[in-house]
Amino acid sequence: MSLRRAVSVPGRGVVGALVRARTSAWQPSSRLFAVGDGGGWSVDEDAAHVSAAARRLGIQVGPSRWARFVERQAVFHTSQFEAILPRWLDSSNALGFAYLHGRPGTPGMPEFDRCFDALRGRPERFARIRVTHTELHDLALSAGIEPERIFRIPLGIDLERFPLGDAAARARARDTLGLPESAFVVGSFQKDGVGWGEGLEPKLIKGPDTLVAAVERLRALVPELVVLLTGPARGYVRRQLEQRGIPHRHVVARSRDEVAQAYYAIDVYLVTSRQEGGPKAVLESMASGAPLVTTRVGQATELVESGRNGLLADVEDAEAIAAAAAQIHGDSQLAGALRAAGRATAESYAHEKLDAKWAELFAGFGRLTGAHGR
Repeated sequence: MSLRRAVSVPGRGVVGALVRARTSAWQPSSRLFAVGDGGGWSVDEDAAHVSAAARRLGIQVGPSRWARFVERQAVFHTSQFEAILPRWLDSSNALGFAYLHGRPGTPGMPEFDRCFDALRGRPERFARIRVTHTELHDLALSAGIEPERIFRIPLGIDLERFPLGDAAARARARDTLGLPESAFVVGSFQKDGVGWGEGLEPKLIKGPDTLVAAVERLRALVPELVVLLTGPARGYVRRQLEQRGIPHRHVVARSRDEVAQAYYAIDVYLVTSRQEGGPKAVLESMASGAPLVTTRVGQATELVESGRNGLLADVEDAEAIAAAAAQIHGDSQLAGALRAAGRATAESYAHEKLDAKWAELFAGFGRLTGAHGR
């Protein structure tokens, strides 16, 4: 029986014994295991991208499903909340993780405090911290992480999954999604509800309340307006839009290709978050050719030059977000310029172009070496 087959059949104890027998001869920290959260969404996708970068650099990558059973290897978590669990902290593995958001003291988000406290309580336990922007870099420093263990690696983009859309792609997407050709379509494709259910409780750091308020103001300026939603747990936004009589569609995108199609169908993409590591939607919308309006959060503050490749608004400023979207609606020349400059920005953040930054992180993470090793 193969080990892959064995993992799916016997109990966890037997699986652990099989994995340890298979890996016992490995040199310490000679393999990388990139681990997500098992949610099948953005965090797991991040783990796949970390593994791909490592392979491009010639580093040996182990199956993520083995990670909890291996000993003395290098385990990198793309969920900061998974990384601080006792089963990882008490393991013999070198640990690293992506610190993508989580300002301590954020109302309604006690997990942010737990993560920061775990860092501050055992800063020496974490060999590598990946952050995406300055605020998170400073936050990791304030927790006691040594500067040489913190690496600023921005979120990247898979350009093959998000090719630039054109008029034909727009027409096909609107036809497929049942959107009126004449409508001004506003896109919001994030998860902004608590949990993995219907999402009736808003995840306020994502700004779903600001999104609704901005769209309501925008409709007064642009009457023929439709909101396109994707992503799980959108119940709060859907209910609020229904109460206000704002036309909208919610589609469950089953792949990144379908998410790309959704970008082609829209006239503007709105990011209304209060805190972010990225978000990924900034580069996705730019790559796809959807003009972007975003709050000054996360990586967006370092990617977006307002008026050139997107438009910026202050956090919680629904009026400014609506005004920016209305400006794009009324100025086709501006919309075209944002599309062109946005695509150029996205191309400079292709995943492969970030490999040199990942090589720096991997080089000091245990004994990981490869074609671009130390």
